[in-house]
Amino acid sequence: MIAFPNCKINLGLHILAKRSDGFHDLETVYYPVPFKEALEITQSRSGFEFEQSGIRFENEDNNLCIRAYELLKKDFPGIPLVSIHLLKCIPVGAGLGGGSADAAFTLKLFNDKFTLGLSDDQLIMYASKLGSDCPFFIINLPCYATGRGELLEKINLSLEGYSLVLVNPGIMISTAEAFSMIKPSIHQRSLKEIISLPISEWRANLINDFEIPMFNLYPEIREIKEKMYTSGAVYAGMSGSGSTVFGLFEKGKALPVWKDGHWVKYFT
Repeated sequence: MIAFPNCKINLGLHILAKRSDGFHDLETVYYPVPFKEALEITQSRSGFEFEQSGIRFENEDNNLCIRAYELLKKDFPGIPLVSIHLLKCIPVGAGLGGGSADAAFTLKLFNDKFTLGLSDDQLIMYASKLGSDCPFFIINLPCYATGRGELLEKINLSLEGYSLVLVNPGIMISTAEAFSMIKPSIHQRSLKEIISLPISEWRANLINDFEIPMFNLYPEIREIKEKMYTSGAVYAGMSGSGSTVFGLFEKGKALPVWKDGHWVKYFT
């Protein structure tokens, strides 16, 4: 059985408070993006196997797909031995949620393939144990998120009238390091209110709190956002804790070209 985990962007991200459990209270808007990886699960005769191709990265043995399997296997010991193959296409440490998507889609694949009978709410519960934005990929629709990012409310939001450009400069950012550079604060307006404004007003109002520290640390990320705007973007921002920057352009408008070495995707 095969699934195709997609990535996401964050439309704004406010870090509100440091929690006693070491996490942060935040608010953000998750928006799914149709750039996908491939995830296949088959039954195995020789033992559990995990294989990854495509983009390589450190700590592959601690892949979230493996952890998702182990989490379900603990509660459903009747799940047979499997072989998991992941074709990794989404950049790692890029703020696009690729690893979280892989984990959530692994849960959904096991639920479907082995008829576990788990509801979406139950899948979200499992996903929340794997990562703060994993639950979003169970729903995989535009959502306003609070708590650690796992408390989700579906919202009516569509960017279909715009072309979307994703640019990643090849900088891998540690989420833990990014959070260590943030001073939490309460914003005067919630993202739920801001996101309801016309997109033409987002530039002055829709903020990602990670941008300033990441731009100071990696000026190249700032330069990408600036180029989005000089090229005519209606809105541009960094996704998650970075390092991917996205731009929204009016349909039919000429889109910017990026130098070699950047990972670039266009959705028109």
